[in-house]
This record gives sequence, structure tokens and C-alpha cells, in this order.
Amino acid sequence: MPHIKLSAELPGIRGPFAFRPETAKPMSELAEVLLHTPGSLSMADSELIATFVSSRNDCHYCQTSHGAIAAYHLGGNEQLVLDVKRDFENAGISDKLKALLNIAGRVQQGGKLVRPEDVERARSHGATDIEIHDTVLIAAAFCMYNRYVDGLATWAPADMDSYRQRAAAVSENGYLGILATVTAQAAGSKGE
Repeated sequence: MPHIKLSAELPGIRGPFAFRPETAKPMSELAEVLLHTPGSLSMADSELIATFVSSRNDCHYCQTSHGAIAAYHLGGNEQLVLDVKRDFENAGISDKLKALLNIAGRVQQGGKLVRPEDVERARSHGATDIEIHDTVLIAAAFCMYNRYVDGLATWAPADMDSYRQRAAAVSENGYLGILATVTAQAAGSKGE
């Protein structure tokens, strides 16, 4: 049961977003830039980094939600997502992504744990400065998102189909599109 009064209809981060739309907007804008806007990393790789960090933080909602989105971008390959969460060094991903996940894992533990040799490893596999930057920022942001979701004791759906449906919606409409849906649902539940 959530620690504050949140909508019973909105799981995970969507409940707090509806509760405080003023903070939801910049958080959604950041997610949009890091995970959904074409840029340095593919959307699949960005979502895998978010999933990996969320699994390391033991945030069920975020790791399952972003894992489903990553799988959607990977043509439905849920096994690869599980492999990355369990043992990314032996997963069927590029050496560059392995090096970036190594950096993300260090950021998840503490930003000062990223070592020059971690960055050099990523560079030696072709990672650019912007890819390294975005990896660090995704990892740092997901530490915040995970703690936001779990710190308020939000609820998470048990069925995987709800995550798959949301993955399709996020992939098609982005994080700002989802925010608009959450805002509309919140307004409707308040009778506005």
C-alpha cells in the first residue's frame, strides 16, 4: 500500500506522476530525451541500461516496465533482456554495450566508482563521449526514478501482459505521450 494517497488505478511511477504533475513533467522530459529521442544510443540500448540499473536497485516496477520496452525494441526478445539482467558480460550484446553496462553498474553503486579504465574499455569498443555521458545520466536518473517509485511504496502489476501493452504505447507515443495519458486519467478520476 502506498505511503501517500495515490490513484489505485495507476501503478508504479504513474501514481506519483498523477499526484504531482509539476514534478512529473520534467522527469518525463528527461526520460523522453534519454530513452525515446533518437540520439547517441539506440532506444533498445537505452532501455536495456535503464532495465539493468533498475534490476540492480531491485525496483520491480521499473525493471519490468523498461525491460518490456527494451524487448519491444528488440523485436520481442524478452530472453535477451533477462540475460542482460542476470549476466550482461555473457549476454548476446555488443562489447560496446557490455562496457557501457559496466559503467552503468558502477554509477548505480556510486558515481565515484567509475574508473578511467572503465571509460577506456568503452572507448576501445567504439563508445563516444556522448554515449558515455548518456549512459552515466541514464544510470543516475534511474537510481532516482527507482527510489521515487519504491520510496512511495507504489504498486506494480503482476501480469506481464500489462507491461507489454505499456511497452507498445511508450514505444509509439514516447514518455511525454504517456504523461499526457496519466494527466488525463488523473483529471478524470478527480471529476475535472
